[in-house]
Amino acid sequence: MLKVKRALLSVYDKRGLVELARGLVALDVEILSTGGTRKVLEENNLPVVPVADVTGFPEILDGRVKTLHPAIHGGILADRARSSHIAQITEHGIRPIDLVVVNLYPFRETASNRQKSFEEIVEMIDIGGPCMVRAAAKNHRGVIVVVDPDDYPQVLSRLEQGELEVHETLRRRLALKAFRHTQAYDAAIAEWLERQGTAEESRLGRHLLLDLEREMETRYGENPHQQAALYSTTGGAGVFGGFRQLQGKELSFNNLLDVDAARRIAALFESPTVAIVKHNNPCGVGRGAGLAEAYQRALACDPVSAFGSVIAVNQEVDAELAEAMADLFVEVVTAPGFGHEALARFAAKGNLRLLAAPVFAGRPRDVEIKGIDGGFLAQTLDVATDDPTAWTCPTARRPTEDEQRALELAWNVARHVKSNAIVLAREDRTIGIGAGQMSRVDACLIAVEKAQSPVAGTVAASDAFFPFRDGLDALAAAGVAAVVQPGGSKRDDEVVAAANEHGMAMVFTGIRHFRH
Repeated sequence: MLKVKRALLSVYDKRGLVELARGLVALDVEILSTGGTRKVLEENNLPVVPVADVTGFPEILDGRVKTLHPAIHGGILADRARSSHIAQITEHGIRPIDLVVVNLYPFRETASNRQKSFEEIVEMIDIGGPCMVRAAAKNHRGVIVVVDPDDYPQVLSRLEQGELEVHETLRRRLALKAFRHTQAYDAAIAEWLERQGTAEESRLGRHLLLDLEREMETRYGENPHQQAALYSTTGGAGVFGGFRQLQGKELSFNNLLDVDAARRIAALFESPTVAIVKHNNPCGVGRGAGLAEAYQRALACDPVSAFGSVIAVNQEVDAELAEAMADLFVEVVTAPGFGHEALARFAAKGNLRLLAAPVFAGRPRDVEIKGIDGGFLAQTLDVATDDPTAWTCPTARRPTEDEQRALELAWNVARHVKSNAIVLAREDRTIGIGAGQMSRVDACLIAVEKAQSPVAGTVAASDAFFPFRDGLDALAAAGVAAVVQPGGSKRDDEVVAAANEHGMAMVFTGIRHFRH
């Protein structure tokens, strides 16, 4: 372990900079710095040596060249264990640099800002910073490299306690973090460059670059013999927009999948909405004047399947909802927030997992990935906005206003049900759901069979077109009054004729929502 006598500070993110520098000055560590970092230190009356005084060369090219000089990189890269290296830098009047504190220009943030020009984004491609970070990380046996302001207190504490020394274990960990930092930076630049000259919204270029950071390990995967962990996109808001677990057991792999599905459904509605999900499919969705009313409507759809479910709501959970849920065993409840009285009531269920997370807000250009043997499939999210005013009606009878509201609810839910999917609904709740069937007619029959209340007068949504009239006949026999479907089958005329025979209203959306 070598003592820190000289440090180079050059950061874009100024968080904690002054406190770190004060601590170093108190330890008699000489500080070198550049540009904006040097200005902040001088404004706080901290002694600092301009890098230009070390290199004997001013900053040039509008600051593009500041630290790219042997006096800097020789001081960082010299291997302290090699006498030849020490002799060479001594011969050239170069002094070792023992601590390198650098973080980079905000390229990803700038590139994502549509108001920024090509030239402005290019200027956020840092050159000197990554060079210093990589040099210090390579030579971490003799140099400490810090790229994250959150690490400043620990490093400063170790220097104070260790008489200006930091153990190799910490130096190695910081070096790893540094290489991850430059890796993510280069990936962001490469991703942006690949998008140039392509459609503005395209995210599916020749290369798909992922930068993921493990947030947590789950107890196991879908089954106990599988390992699993949760990863989030580095630099993003975090999984589920940045969630906090307020109470309960450790989250499982399956819990997280179901939370994702439930949040997407609840976010589709503005009025108080409750989505109950089991095995990645909704088993009930309800909306009402308040969350408790919405919950009762969602639960009534399939109270048996709701046992051991995951529940998502689109508003802060109140005491009335918590009380209404008292008798149901639930794995997870996720909401934008939880009132104090609700938390007090849920506290009696110590194993119940409560997750506070913002309402889902996916963007059409976001990408989701699924693994297959030897590779991955990638696609943009199915968050296209459906416009009911653009739906067409090929049947003799048009939907009533009540049926239209019910059709919109059923259609929104159907897009989040595994294909083949049929959803029976009224305007404020689902009535029966047929999910993941190999034939559409079977999905129709299961949706009718699962219904816990009369089907007569309900509406149905089909996530894709009816290939034959048999599914429609099955729905009509149960009393379904109106149907929404994409249309587009070569037998559409046959299906429309069947609807007219049964006196049903039918609308075509022109868009399908398969979910495999």
